[in-house]
Amino acid sequence: MVTTGLRPGRSAVLRLLVVAVALAGALLGGLGGAAPASAHAALTGSTPAQGAVVDHAPEQVALTFSEGVAMGDDSIRVLDPKGKRVDRGKLRKLGSGNVVKFGAGLPAGLGNGTYTVAWQAVSADSHPVSGAFTFSVGAPSKTTATVPVQKAGGGLVGALYGIARALTYTGFVLLVGGAAFVVACRPAAALVRSVQRLVVQGWALLTGTTVAMLLLRTPYTGSGDLADVFDFGGLQQVLITKPGAALVSRLLLLAAAALLVAVLFGAYARTQEPAEPGEEPRDATASAKQRKELAFGLGVGGLIIATGLAATWAMAEHASTGLQTAVAMPVDVLHLLAVATWLGGLAALVASLYWGPPVERAAVRRFSRIAFGSVLVLVATGLYQSWRQVGTWRALTDTTYGWLLLLKAGLVVVLVGIAWVSRRWTGRLAEVPATAEGTGAEVTETEGAGASATAEATEGAEGAEGADEKAAADADAEAEAGAETGVGAEKATVGVSAVAVTVTSASASTSPSASASVSDDVGPSRGAPKDAPTDTPDPDPARAAQLARQQAALDSARTKRERDADPERLGLRRSVLAEAAVAAVVLVVTTVLTATEPARTEEAVKAASGGQSATTSTTARPQALTIPFDTGGPHGKGTARLDLAPGSSTAANTLQLRLADPSGKAMDVPEVKISFTQKAKKLGPLPAVPRQVGKGRWRASGVRLPVPGQWQLSLVVRTSDIDQVTETKNVKIG
Repeated sequence: MVTTGLRPGRSAVLRLLVVAVALAGALLGGLGGAAPASAHAALTGSTPAQGAVVDHAPEQVALTFSEGVAMGDDSIRVLDPKGKRVDRGKLRKLGSGNVVKFGAGLPAGLGNGTYTVAWQAVSADSHPVSGAFTFSVGAPSKTTATVPVQKAGGGLVGALYGIARALTYTGFVLLVGGAAFVVACRPAAALVRSVQRLVVQGWALLTGTTVAMLLLRTPYTGSGDLADVFDFGGLQQVLITKPGAALVSRLLLLAAAALLVAVLFGAYARTQEPAEPGEEPRDATASAKQRKELAFGLGVGGLIIATGLAATWAMAEHASTGLQTAVAMPVDVLHLLAVATWLGGLAALVASLYWGPPVERAAVRRFSRIAFGSVLVLVATGLYQSWRQVGTWRALTDTTYGWLLLLKAGLVVVLVGIAWVSRRWTGRLAEVPATAEGTGAEVTETEGAGASATAEATEGAEGAEGADEKAAADADAEAEAGAETGVGAEKATVGVSAVAVTVTSASASTSPSASASVSDDVGPSRGAPKDAPTDTPDPDPARAAQLARQQAALDSARTKRERDADPERLGLRRSVLAEAAVAAVVLVVTTVLTATEPARTEEAVKAASGGQSATTSTTARPQALTIPFDTGGPHGKGTARLDLAPGSSTAANTLQLRLADPSGKAMDVPEVKISFTQKAKKLGPLPAVPRQVGKGRWRASGVRLPVPGQWQLSLVVRTSDIDQVTETKNVKIG
């Protein structure tokens, strides 16, 4: 029976236009005005402020965050100029309402100098965050305090955790999407070994990486030492956190998923098996009812488990915090299910096309329709997530998250384009004339003999018969060689029987009597003694195994030859493989995206800190410059020593200037001028007006440099009415 599918005409073009418009809307629409920060906690303020110089030591250090964080007694550490910890070691919760604020108390009587504050926390979306800044009491000083160079969640542990995170997405996609493909698109795939391996390996991958993430949580959010994976005390603490509970819930759901996979490839697969030759015919009505009941149970149970698995991500990551969490979490679940249905089904289709029997046209069409629906769900949920996590047009191009989102959207557009090409190949498959289609009977894979299929066209069958005749000749030659060693009669009988089965299979004859007839006709012609006893001993097992391998190789070669002879199926296989390759890249980008600070949060932190990002706010350091000068006149040579503290763009800086002659004595001059220029931002020159406070000494307070980065300092020294020089020096502002 010839099946008919959607032709690559108006219907396909219309659907492609719908997807293109929806994708454009996801990128261009809905990016409204700015709103409060969402997801991925960031430090938005501190008391004392970064780089501040206070007259008296504060009673505590307080930190304000953009969202909820988890902190402990060691999360905030205050170090004196010698690097000794001076805080009281007890965390204070200072927040109220929507304000997230924590502090650490300080003892009375702290001396003057520069103090370092190092902090570490776990944000509500499970990502560790950390940072450090300085403040000074009385006046800035040198400090020997050291803070970890490695950020929280970085290093080897961070890399391993990131890899595990990516593999969990991959396992989820293969498990859910592969099983959905079997139940909803192609029930016969339950018998295909390659599809079985795909789904089972997806389950094993998701289970193994979930266990790995659970063990890595302690060093990932804490010390960063890989040896802490064996810290069971830390593991107990992880289990009571939201991310730990989500990972444990995922493992429990995977235990239930294992039972469904066993039923899928066990009882359900047996309902798809054809009746064996000589077996009593099955009751068609009862078999159909059993298949329907199993399919319904697998569908409902699988949907519940898949939804639960997707919820373990939604409840512990970006969707669980920030704006509209009651809406964001269900939307995130739908997004993950759509991704798994599309990309996991695509992987199952690739496995079927390359390592299984020929795929029915109806199955490809069903998957094409389901994939199209999944894309629409992806676009709708992606549109909402983009607005929620980005917020403004500017954030799309000014933040790392925005760039990654644009890259992902571009890859999805490419993926949809390739999928449209696959739909065209599907339409061509449906237009194959009935005379050229042949039987196309599907043969189930077996462990010993591999996969085989009858020819779909007359020419294909003739080619298979030619190959079988050649294999028969090879088997006969081997049988004659075996006779010379004393067991020729036995091996000849086995070899000829195997060849006879092959010949009859290629001729579409499955009659046992026909096979026996061929065996009888061919057997005597190979020189077997006419008076040979009727009861021949059992064939040599090694010889039988060798012939089985030859048969499997022959079947595999014939199947490949038949596939390559069908240009429509060949084109479909190539386009689907290209889809799978792009889909793999999409998964990688998605994994990086989930570990990146959302654009809305980054923009809010910049706005709160006067235009600088959270990453640059920890780099402010006092600057000391030595600038030689020579005005060219009498007593025109000297050296300028300039100190700028705290060297920050978020606080007022204090500038001190000292001039000395070549002998090192203080040097007075009629005039000095100082200015700052930021060429990258086209700012300046911004003058700093120094006031002379002594011989050869000048001071300027309240020097504000609005953005961090590399600034150019310009120093003008005038030693007489006509002798003057301008020197420039680069200075880094944090």
